[in-house]
Amino acid sequence: MIYRSTILNTGVQNIHLVAKWLGTLEKLLERYSEGGHHDYRVFMSAEPAPTPQEHNIPQGILENSIKITNEPPTGMLANVHAALDNFDQDILDHSSREQEFKTILFSLCYFHACVAERRKFGPQGWNRKYPFNTGDLTISVNVLYNYLEANAQVPWEDLRYLFGEIMYGGHITDDWDRRLCRTYLEEYMQPNQFDRKLSLAPGFVVPSNLDYQGYHSYIDEMLPHESPVHYGLHPNAEIDFLTVTSDSLFHTLLELQSRDSAMGEGASQTTEEKVKTILDDILEKLPEEYNMSDISSKTAERSPYILVCFQECERMNTLIHEIRRSLKELDLGLKGELAISSEMEQLQTALFFDNVPDTWTKLAYPSTYSLAQWYHDLLLRCRELDSWTQDLALPNVVWLSGLFNPQSFLTAVMQSLARKNEWPLDKMNLTVDVTKKFKEEFNQPAREGAYVYGLYMEGARWDIQGGNITEARLKDLTPSMPVIFVRAMPNDRQETRNTYECPVYKTKLRGNTYIWTFSLKTRERPAKWVLAGVALLLSV
Repeated sequence: MIYRSTILNTGVQNIHLVAKWLGTLEKLLERYSEGGHHDYRVFMSAEPAPTPQEHNIPQGILENSIKITNEPPTGMLANVHAALDNFDQDILDHSSREQEFKTILFSLCYFHACVAERRKFGPQGWNRKYPFNTGDLTISVNVLYNYLEANAQVPWEDLRYLFGEIMYGGHITDDWDRRLCRTYLEEYMQPNQFDRKLSLAPGFVVPSNLDYQGYHSYIDEMLPHESPVHYGLHPNAEIDFLTVTSDSLFHTLLELQSRDSAMGEGASQTTEEKVKTILDDILEKLPEEYNMSDISSKTAERSPYILVCFQECERMNTLIHEIRRSLKELDLGLKGELAISSEMEQLQTALFFDNVPDTWTKLAYPSTYSLAQWYHDLLLRCRELDSWTQDLALPNVVWLSGLFNPQSFLTAVMQSLARKNEWPLDKMNLTVDVTKKFKEEFNQPAREGAYVYGLYMEGARWDIQGGNITEARLKDLTPSMPVIFVRAMPNDRQETRNTYECPVYKTKLRGNTYIWTFSLKTRERPAKWVLAGVALLLSV
């Protein structure tokens, strides 16, 4: 969008959206800068690029411009004030139903601050990042005004649907994030808020009928100090957020250093020698590929579990082959027997910085580990497969985290029970019972279904004695779960009362690493765990 004002200014908004035209814009700016009025200015706006590869603004424009950054407010206090700043006393007095309008508007401001600031907690806050903005808030308030004027009673369901599914929900692409947004509105928009009985945060109730300045003063005086509790999260979420931030900072600093300085003064090894040491160590421990013809000849049976085992071995073979090929190629390059290609250079850089090379990641499973941790985990997975392929009998307890495709194993559980009981597969679902035991205490597999282990809970913990989800312990970010008994049942026999629909993800990054949904028992309202971002993880 381009606009002109009468005081020799031109504004060009969102220039990052017209990448192909930016070369033309740069030439126009150069042309009119010569001989133009000395007071003439061009104001341009653009969003920051999420990655360096997506920077599309020409260097000439950047060098000749005065850069100004508009940073969003940080913290709940600043965000609630900023949300309320979009309105004034005239807007508050505009509605004929003053108390209802003001009270719900205040809840909306808190809700807006909450969903915007929750992004800082990463995947535990939102699975994906969404561009919530003040336009969502102001349009929601317009809708609120219109609906209050047109209805004798407050249409709670309609308002929640419009705000949660259309205004804010229009940005949301993940089903679990949509559930979170919907739960926030159910918690923050209730009929009892007109009687000062609704708490938005501990000790922070929705205020009664105040004027505009009164609301700002109430926020300053009554809003508790900044804490993840404001967003429904456990205090551990802040520890995780600060840890990720500091890790990212130090990782960036390490990559900015030259390799020689990263090695440190007086280092006994050169960069090539360090890479060669890592390369030799990996090749020495790397197991041989699985002989699929030998394994498949051990039994004529092709049950769902055996097919899962075959698939896992085949995927592991592909990964092992690529690791061995790429390392041997780099070894020849380091010896001078092969020209170093760009792919070999990227592999060398990854080994030096203890990162998993991209060519391996594409063939592997989602992971957030450094190279050393990742390789140790790979060897453990191979050991688990070695055990499984001995006689192809289902292990007593299956390491669910150690599979390339955990969904295939959980589907195999359903298929096995569907065949055995002659149940229709499309009318079944998994049901889980969390046992009170750990892996070492099992000496035989389950008769029906399977025992699985290797899961961790984030945002809460499992009370082994009580058999339900409970509040997490401080500084224990991802407590491990006991062995879980997984079996399949027809949908009409599923227990749905007092349960929390808990998503299961492969890593802490959540998002597209989603696997399944487990129904876990709870004595608290499920909304508490939704707001806390409680999930099960296969890898931490």
